[in-house]
Amino acid sequence: MLEKVDLTKKLSKEEYKNKMERLEVRIGQLQRQCKELKIPVIIVFEGFGASGKGLQIGRLIQSMDPRGFQVYPIKNETEEERMHPFLWRFWTKTPERGRIAIFDGSWYRRVLIDRFEKRTKEKDLPAAFHSINAFEEQLADDGNVIIKLFLDIDKKEQKKRFEKLQKNKETVWRVTQGDIERNAHYDEYAAMMEDMLFKTDKDYAPWTIIESMDRRFATVKIYTTVVKALADQIEKVQKAKAKAEAAEQPSEGIMEAAEVAREADREMKALQVSILSKADLSLSYTREEYREKLEKLQKKLEKLHGELYRRRIPVVLGFEGWDAGGKGGAIKRLTERMDPRGYAVNPTASPNDIEKAHHYLWRFWRAMPKAGHVAIFDRTWYGRVMVERIEGFCTKEEWQRAYKEINDMEKDLYDAGAVVIKFWMHIDKDEQERRFRERQENPEKQWKITDEDWRNREKWDQYEDAVNEMLLRTSTDYAPWVVVEGNSKYYARVKVLETAVKAIEARIKEK
Repeated sequence: MLEKVDLTKKLSKEEYKNKMERLEVRIGQLQRQCKELKIPVIIVFEGFGASGKGLQIGRLIQSMDPRGFQVYPIKNETEEERMHPFLWRFWTKTPERGRIAIFDGSWYRRVLIDRFEKRTKEKDLPAAFHSINAFEEQLADDGNVIIKLFLDIDKKEQKKRFEKLQKNKETVWRVTQGDIERNAHYDEYAAMMEDMLFKTDKDYAPWTIIESMDRRFATVKIYTTVVKALADQIEKVQKAKAKAEAAEQPSEGIMEAAEVAREADREMKALQVSILSKADLSLSYTREEYREKLEKLQKKLEKLHGELYRRRIPVVLGFEGWDAGGKGGAIKRLTERMDPRGYAVNPTASPNDIEKAHHYLWRFWRAMPKAGHVAIFDRTWYGRVMVERIEGFCTKEEWQRAYKEINDMEKDLYDAGAVVIKFWMHIDKDEQERRFRERQENPEKQWKITDEDWRNREKWDQYEDAVNEMLLRTSTDYAPWVVVEGNSKYYARVKVLETAVKAIEARIKEK
């Protein structure tokens, strides 16, 4: 790709002035439209050192409202960032709807500078490229405009710019030893860039090569690229809105087809195997058995928690289940003997306005543990394929693609060394009703029961179908689902502890 680029392209001062007068006005207009339409925008600047990324970012933002964007300079990972999966620091910087995030350097550092300096091993590159492509696809599917700009200069020009910077005491700090090394091995580093461009140039997040030998030409091309990308997305969103409004009054033919699809859906459900139906809910322990097992397992977990910290192994435990299924009780017994400085329990409620303004996975990425710590989620990202699916809080297309998005996220956690386990706390409908009534009659537990809990019971069959599909599609070797037979609280708590202990012991042995 790079060898085909014509780096001799130039613009005269007059041409530059004429083009920029129009482009500067257009950028401001499009930024306002993106804000009104709640379109999030991500602009990535990558390329050779001294190609002018900082200068071009400064030039681009001059035409924007500073209240609507943020620039993120991406350098070496901090200690905190190194202790998380590598995409964590980028997920936490993704923009809310209607805002623009500009990255000076980006997640591509993992497959460029880190690769050149051997911090990223060759064997780890396929996983890194997969994570990057999945990350961008998830954001694009959620409505983000992703504009990736690669600033290209040749070896001679790069060296000349480095020497100019080094001669000035005010700019000498901008040239690092790494810059000099990469210039000395320009062809080797360029080959890595070619590989990166080839493997990550996707229709949902394409690369644009910016010929940057002439700064006027580069500025105009960057502005033109951004204008086109924003205008295309605005047109797409406006057409989608018009189509949605028209679809509110479907024709008779469309309504008939929809009914046929629903009937086929019902027939398919009848043919599917229920994973939940295989659970033996008669399993139980006596009080004495429970106390004996609980004591042993909690002591084991207490020691293992220390080992996790010492070996810097992160753990992610997700709890889902029927209302009154015993999540809280299981989490309490799980954490009773653990050092509170080394774990966090994250209760997941309905997303607030800030969380709604981001990709649905954003709030969970922010809570992922650093190396050596444990994150426990009381309700999880699986709300997307359960409550949001059933209550209509997201579209069918959104919850259907969520299975892959979730699997990709959990693979990122696993690749970063995390133990990932998801528990489904399973009880039958009669047991749930008994627990609901017990809560209603006990003044100290009445806060646990709401009208919404009773309403959800009316959709038990819908939820059961959704849960079975979720378990089937997202139980993986690296992040398994464990169905916990929960009619007996004693049995359920012990099984959760046994599962966690076994998985952590296995991970420590691997390490």
